[in-house]
Amino acid sequence: MKVYNKLVRDNIEDIMLGKGLKPVTRILSDEEYLKELNKKLLEEVNEYLESEEPEEIADIEEVILAILKTKGLSRDDIEKIRKDKSSKRGAFDKKLFLERED
Repeated sequence: MKVYNKLVRDNIEDIMLGKGLKPVTRILSDEEYLKELNKKLLEEVNEYLESEEPEEIADIEEVILAILKTKGLSRDDIEKIRKDKSSKRGAFDKKLFLERED
């Protein structure tokens, strides 16, 4: 018996069954789900930092989309916030690195 205790993608149960495994799952409450999504986001960011693979960025986006849905937000809502911040503070296009303030 292997213990996972982590949020997984929707099809994992079927994949495991197809391999002859017997997954034990449960449906999380909204509060538990958001908490686990936040943990999953950290996990995916760390995986990206280790590998720098584009598929890890896709995983990060998948988790972010689930967080947005859980919070009742859309991509458009976040894009509006992003654009507003970008217009006030700029983006990261100039590759500026702040070393100190004298």
